[in-house]
Amino acid sequence: MSKTIIDTNFNFPNQKSVYKGKVREVYNINDEQLVMIATDRLSAFDVVMPKGIPYKGQILNQIATKMMKETEDLVPNWLVATPDPNVAVGHLCTPFKVEMVIRGYMSGHAAREYKAGKRLLCGVPMPEGMKENDKFPEPIITPATKAEKGDHDEDISREDILKRGIVSQEDYQVLEDYTRKLFQRGTEIAAERGLILVDTKYEFGKTKDGKIVLIDEIHTPDSSRYFYADGYEDRQDRGEAQKQLSKEFVRQWLIANGFQGLEGQSVPFMSDEYIETVSDRYIELYENITGDTFERGDISDIQGRIEANVLAYLEK
Repeated sequence: MSKTIIDTNFNFPNQKSVYKGKVREVYNINDEQLVMIATDRLSAFDVVMPKGIPYKGQILNQIATKMMKETEDLVPNWLVATPDPNVAVGHLCTPFKVEMVIRGYMSGHAAREYKAGKRLLCGVPMPEGMKENDKFPEPIITPATKAEKGDHDEDISREDILKRGIVSQEDYQVLEDYTRKLFQRGTEIAAERGLILVDTKYEFGKTKDGKIVLIDEIHTPDSSRYFYADGYEDRQDRGEAQKQLSKEFVRQWLIANGFQGLEGQSVPFMSDEYIETVSDRYIELYENITGDTFERGDISDIQGRIEANVLAYLEK
């Protein structure tokens, strides 16, 4: 597993600072541009797993950048260039401290809350009589606050976001509008590829001139949940689990091995064989979501490759 990128420590020209998230590392260049590197780290239940997944960073970066290009006519985004398979370069933005989660189906976190008897999620009512993976009458927006490092993101209602002044009412209306437009386009793109976009999250920021833009990732298997459309209705009618394309398979493996990120729980051991199956699954996700054949990047020296490609871009 040595041919993965877990951590970076670059020093690019005019570099001002580095922010290290759960999966991505963001280098501030001269307070103008951000160089965002997608590592091979795997995060689940807001915990970073001890081993990296080969090609995962490349997969996430290439899906996100492709999807940004496929939605830029609807919603402006931060992206300027992709000088390396694992790297996106874009405008410096101030991120909003909320994640805009939108759900078309009652799955994942929503289903777990529903099973626990809750009928209100982030202030939004969920109808009675639903079963797991049923479609909501209309997609619902269930925001989460951006957690500080190491903490869980928390559900929050629109009312609380406005009351606490996390986002202004004017800006929040734009975030909601953009979220619905992106989800509709993502649903259409997924349908063309025989998939159902179940739920996803979007993150937004403000450029120096005050423009709200889409940042981070979009429609990746880490930020989204997909079902295969073929057989969806039959599986629901029979009460069977849906065939999924998302990181949910990792979460389910962790749950089955006694881990949900709760206090006192330890991450179960991941063998190299299991890591390889996760990598293969991510490649399958990439090919299904994008409709393209995945072309593996050169991983003989990922750090050197990224550094050379970013330096060549910055020198331009």
